[in-house]
Amino acid sequence: MINLVLVDDHKIIRDGIKSLLSGEPTIKIVGEASNGIELLEVLAGVEAHVVLLDLNMPGMDGFEAMKHIKDRFPQVKTLALSMLDHENYVLRVMDAGAMGYILKNTGMEELVFGIRMASQGLHYISSEISMSLLHRLKSLQEQYAAPHSLADVTTEKPSGDLSKREVEVLHLIAQGFTNAEIAEKLFTSRRTIETHRQNLLEKTGANNTATLIMYGISRGLLKANGAVPDEASSAT
Repeated sequence: MINLVLVDDHKIIRDGIKSLLSGEPTIKIVGEASNGIELLEVLAGVEAHVVLLDLNMPGMDGFEAMKHIKDRFPQVKTLALSMLDHENYVLRVMDAGAMGYILKNTGMEELVFGIRMASQGLHYISSEISMSLLHRLKSLQEQYAAPHSLADVTTEKPSGDLSKREVEVLHLIAQGFTNAEIAEKLFTSRRTIETHRQNLLEKTGANNTATLIMYGISRGLLKANGAVPDEASSAT
């Protein structure tokens, strides 16, 4: 069970998230706050695993709150929740010690997945931001014609070979399908796809969708358009 604390200065947002997560048996909301000051008081009295917090709040904003959490509650993982989709905010959040960045227009499935990843100490960035960063990286690669740039944004030492099914999942992730849609296409459960996705991140050393796809491209598992090369489809 993941103990979650919600932090947002708008009660309607907190209520909406509580409603979304009400049917998720693996997550329990153990506290909520409207700013960073209240959050620190809440954390002093509950056992929390993950804090899902807004960035722009009165009194103490999310950036400052993350720094206090890192110092005073190092065992608690933080996950930013924001409408701001610029990469500069993502970098600031990561520098402040957050495990990930989720947009407020994210669906329940991705929100739950991000919370699970954070609780396990794994980084996660909202797929919409990840794809935006991926397109920017591709654009830079084409602009400067630097064939080594793909390797620069991916791990050089994968922890293991990918299975044929993991390559199939990677292919569908690159096309923008959700875990539920991938499960339907591969005739399996959403939880199984979540496991495959987590295994992909761990094996490749990627920490978000963008770097995972860039890994696939740099290793010849994916073409730049997201397709799977013929030789990659025979991976074992």
